[in-house]
Amino acid sequence: MNEAAPPSQVHVVDHPLIGQMLTVVRDRHTPPSVFRENVRQIGYMLGYEATRDLAVRSVKVQTPLETTDGVTLATPVTIVPILRAGLGMADGVLRLIPQAHMGHLGMFRDEEKLRPVSYYESVPSEATRGPVLLIDPMLATAGSATAAVARLRELGCKDIRFICLIAAPEGIANFTAKFPDVPVYAAVIDRQLNEVGYILPGLGDAGDRIFGTLNE
Repeated sequence: MNEAAPPSQVHVVDHPLIGQMLTVVRDRHTPPSVFRENVRQIGYMLGYEATRDLAVRSVKVQTPLETTDGVTLATPVTIVPILRAGLGMADGVLRLIPQAHMGHLGMFRDEEKLRPVSYYESVPSEATRGPVLLIDPMLATAGSATAAVARLRELGCKDIRFICLIAAPEGIANFTAKFPDVPVYAAVIDRQLNEVGYILPGLGDAGDRIFGTLNE
């Protein structure tokens, strides 16, 4: 794990249950069904932290006994997973905010150039009216994450929050240099990237492990 303090915009959610679930997903012998469930649960918990400061407005609610004050979200929330691996975490965040809107950004990594290639986009108009929770399990080189934030900004999104399972120091440096105003929520910061851009110790390819397409 990286010993240097992360930038102030990077929030590492240090929780015993997340630590336990992270141990499960790191294990190469964990089957896809168990991997998916733990990723979903971590997504739920990270989403909780990422939405701690959402704006609310006051409402009145009638209890079985009397009327009292309550709150509801002041603006719509949009969840945007980066396909395909982001889907595994997005389901957990959607359970946390069932009224949220869903968008999708499809990107794959050019394995030679280690750069993202966009192939699909569907972002609802509501994304420009409130917080956008951008989700991808791994912040490795930050190529996909920075490309996704840039595209969301082009579409008019202002409040963007990035959620990931594991971040590499190199990815954090690249991301925060380009977008110092976008907060990052991660379960852990790992040691480094290897020569082909995978996080060490990491958990392998998150998409392959979520969808059971890993060939060993």
